[in-house]
Amino acid sequence: MSMSSNRRRFAAFLAVAAVLLGADVTVAAEEAVVIPPPDVDEAAGSGTETAIFAGGCFWGVQGVFQHVKGVESAVSGYSGGTAKTAQYETVSTGSTGHAEAVEVKFDPKQVSYGRLLQIFFSVAHNPTQLNYQGPDRGTQYRSVLFVSDPQQRKVAERYIDQLDKAHAFPRPIVTKVSDADGFYPAEAYHQDFLTLNPTYPYIVYNDLPKIESLKSLFPASYRSQPVLVGKTKG
Repeated sequence: MSMSSNRRRFAAFLAVAAVLLGADVTVAAEEAVVIPPPDVDEAAGSGTETAIFAGGCFWGVQGVFQHVKGVESAVSGYSGGTAKTAQYETVSTGSTGHAEAVEVKFDPKQVSYGRLLQIFFSVAHNPTQLNYQGPDRGTQYRSVLFVSDPQQRKVAERYIDQLDKAHAFPRPIVTKVSDADGFYPAEAYHQDFLTLNPTYPYIVYNDLPKIESLKSLFPASYRSQPVLVGKTKG
């Protein structure tokens, strides 16, 4: 069992213990933050656009984007390393260069890249945590935006600068912006994990509150029925 698996099991144990002790586990490990939209965004284009987001365990990040209107697919996987090392147990060593990531395909006429960034920073993860996210530790859980083109890079970099100057978070944002040079889908058992395992303690404590935050903070962007990898393939 990998160190990453051990940490997730420990987080699950803590969540179960909290329930048994009567604690309120509806509060997320990482609270959502109300932030302004980007001052600079992409113009609505035609066709489908692709963006890759890495911000901790891909279960929650995938689950959030699957509930966003205009998202056509959100697939958990690995970015930042090579195809040879793109396997969960290997990535979990933290030595591959990969980050757990989610490839999002979206209709820019329905949801802009800037709005996806706003949701990512506000709801999906905490962008001030360096090489960890909640209970998960290691470079594979780092915060990265893997951009597909110069326009995405421009919007991402300007938004990070905007949020830092506005002191939207109590600490500086550590999210890196890198060119996307490969995305490798994760194993089938990782896909749609949040939807298929809503009572799994790690999901209950760390990720389901993110869905509630998306619904409350971005009601116009929220879809109740997620777009699932299984249904897309089927």
